[in-house]
Amino acid sequence: MGTVKFQRFFRVAAGLHVDRNDLKRYTDFIDDKIYDVILIGKASAKANLRDVIEPWDLPITKGLQESIDRFEKLDEEIELQPLLDQLAAQPPLDVALSERTEQRLPLIAGGLSVALARTFVTVQPDRKNPGTAEWNVTLDIFHQLL
Repeated sequence: MGTVKFQRFFRVAAGLHVDRNDLKRYTDFIDDKIYDVILIGKASAKANLRDVIEPWDLPITKGLQESIDRFEKLDEEIELQPLLDQLAAQPPLDVALSERTEQRLPLIAGGLSVALARTFVTVQPDRKNPGTAEWNVTLDIFHQLL
């Protein structure tokens, strides 16, 4: 992922200044959460006797959908979508993703990115450059909820 676009995204989304060292934490976060979303989608598809995960199988909450909508508006300015296409590659599972589901994953990654940036501000409103402690707290919140 391009470091400059990554930094610009966090600046525009939440007024945060991140550095290239934060990029690894961010990409690990996106990888983990996309995997989790697909894993729950897999369970939903299997429960409905299907081997293909459809978009409605994915656990998209109202808050995440709102973050996806915010991402789509931000992305017009930042053009982060092509980078998220690469990040949102699907992990190997014993089910397939429908074409619509595959197309949705980068938007979900974008929504997770917006939610992550905004959570930093919620956790530490006066901190403009999140450090390791803020990353750990914020990531712990996401791991508990998603």
